[in-house]
Amino acid sequence: MTRLILSLGTALLLTVGTVWADPFEDAAAAYARGDYAIALKAFKSLAAQGDAMAQYHLGVAYVNGQGVPRDYTKAREWFEKAAVQGNAMAQHHLGVLYRNGKGVPQDYAKAREWYEKAAAQGIAEAQINLGMLYEGYGVPHDEVRAYMWYSLAAGHLSGDEQKIAVDNRDKVARSMTPDQVAEAQRLAQQCQAQQFKGC
Repeated sequence: MTRLILSLGTALLLTVGTVWADPFEDAAAAYARGDYAIALKAFKSLAAQGDAMAQYHLGVAYVNGQGVPRDYTKAREWFEKAAVQGNAMAQHHLGVLYRNGKGVPQDYAKAREWYEKAAAQGIAEAQINLGMLYEGYGVPHDEVRAYMWYSLAAGHLSGDEQKIAVDNRDKVARSMTPDQVAEAQRLAQQCQAQQFKGC
């Protein structure tokens, strides 16, 4: 009798576990193991229900051509759906598409707009990309802002990525006055203290 009760209890636990499985996590696991057909079917279902993470992952699939033909226009559509819901990585990727003119006409102002939204949520890659824009790539040249964004990114990164942010910051600093460097450092501290609001 005890064995039967334990077996029923185990069966009940397995059933409950199956009922409560997270469809997004299942889709992400399928995607990670390269089972794109299953992953994309689940992501599309979740995305149609407004799930921003699923929308973001569909955008990534279209950028990389994983399970679907590479299509920057479709990637932009999915990134945009997620980005307007506040998904920071989708905002960053949307900025990359606008900077590179992939799936959209090249537009540095829109790239900056999306990078700023992602950077305000602490996405260091967006902060690095803002630093590059402020070095004079498509937006008015502003070494103070470039230094500030590189400094903020360096504070969130490690390893090779941190080295890139530090090297870029130091390169910009070589053409700045001590007062400009001090101002950039002050702005970076202020930005961090205000949790990126108004940067």
